[in-house]
Amino acid sequence: MLEVSVLRVAYGPIVALHEVSLSVAAGEIVTVIGANGAGKSTLLKTICGILAPLSGEIHLKGERVSGRRSADIVRRGVALVPEGRHVFPEMTVRENLDLGAYYRRDSGAVAADLERVLTIFPILRERLRQNGGSLSGGQQQMLAIGRAMMSRPELLMLDEPSLGLAPAIVQQLGRIIRELNAAGATILLVEQNARMALRLADRAYVMATGRVVRSGTGAELLADPSVQASYLGGHPAA
Repeated sequence: MLEVSVLRVAYGPIVALHEVSLSVAAGEIVTVIGANGAGKSTLLKTICGILAPLSGEIHLKGERVSGRRSADIVRRGVALVPEGRHVFPEMTVRENLDLGAYYRRDSGAVAADLERVLTIFPILRERLRQNGGSLSGGQQQMLAIGRAMMSRPELLMLDEPSLGLAPAIVQQLGRIIRELNAAGATILLVEQNARMALRLADRAYVMATGRVVRSGTGAELLADPSVQASYLGGHPAA
């Protein structure tokens, strides 16, 4: 589904990604964990065309997409749920969801996808006429995910979806991610809640200072003493 090869990205003179490589196979949940400033969000922004790489290549379903515009990449089946949710606060829940399908012309399928989103997130059905900015943090995260789903992505990228959410909402979010994957979505998850992220992951990568420093299955990294010490509070995974 996705192949990132020796990707190098900079903000002016500051190099944020140093020859980063990773892959995501169709149907997988792949997680990227790491501390603040490790380059995780930069990686997602580059994959979806918000940032242009200095060098390296990104292939989506075998086609090179490095340097393409975000709109082109969205049309090829990639959707990003950004860190901080970024719902449109003065627009209604329904209007936010409709924006997710902006590029689509298959109105019948769009209606079916809207019903699917509202089935997965029933609270959004109750809030369709409510402005996005009036929702709770957890509800806004559901709206941001639902908006991304409305583009019918083959690859759904989630950037820190649990940030700022109560533990009970985080657990619910984990279940939703599993359900989306079971329904056919390939997921690339960037997350600081390393324990939750590794439990969800088929495979995972650890980033530090713009580099991939470890990789393996989610179970392998959960059991890795160095990962436990650095990202899991030093406690063995339950």
